Amino acid sequence: MNFSGRRLSRYRRWHARRRRELQAKRTKSAIRRLKRRARREARHARHVNHTIGKEVVAVAQRTGRGIALEELGGIRDRVRLRRDQRATHASWPFHHLGDVLAYKARKAGVPVVTVDAHYTSQTCPRCGHVARTHRPTREQFLCRQCGLAGPADVVAAVNVRNRARRAWVLVNAPAPA
Repeated sequence: MNFSGRRLSRYRRWHARRRRELQAKRTKSAIRRLKRRARREARHARHVNHTIGKEVVAVAQRTGRGIALEELGGIRDRVRLRRDQRATHASWPFHHLGDVLAYKARKAGVPVVTVDAHYTSQTCPRCGHVARTHRPTREQFLCRQCGLAGPADVVAAVNVRNRARRAWVLVNAPAPA
């Protein structure tokens, strides 16, 4: 399972370049072609989301595990991005991907847990200390308390997994008698 996104990024950059060229023309024909291109890009994004969802659910089903997702509502307002990343980040349908994962997992009998996304990349999974200074760069994590270091995305994924495990225990706890 490889979702590095290089091919997808190249595809999206190519479409953005074509979109810019058509927008510069400002003719009726260009506007019509822009609408058709927007529909094509939306179909492509839905297709990619379904492909990713299918593979993630297949791996979870094969390994007997569940899927943990961050609650991404409002992410575009919460996250500060570099200027060159804004268009890419704002134009991908994250919510649709979550919906696709949920319905495919439900169909396959794979549990899905959604957890709060706040501070997942600033919390140390070893000692639990939370600080903005744990992120010396956008890509790296370094706990000032216990010294844990690693890629920030991996640390955030471990925190999401841990939160999902705690939530799963609470959801599946037997009802008090």
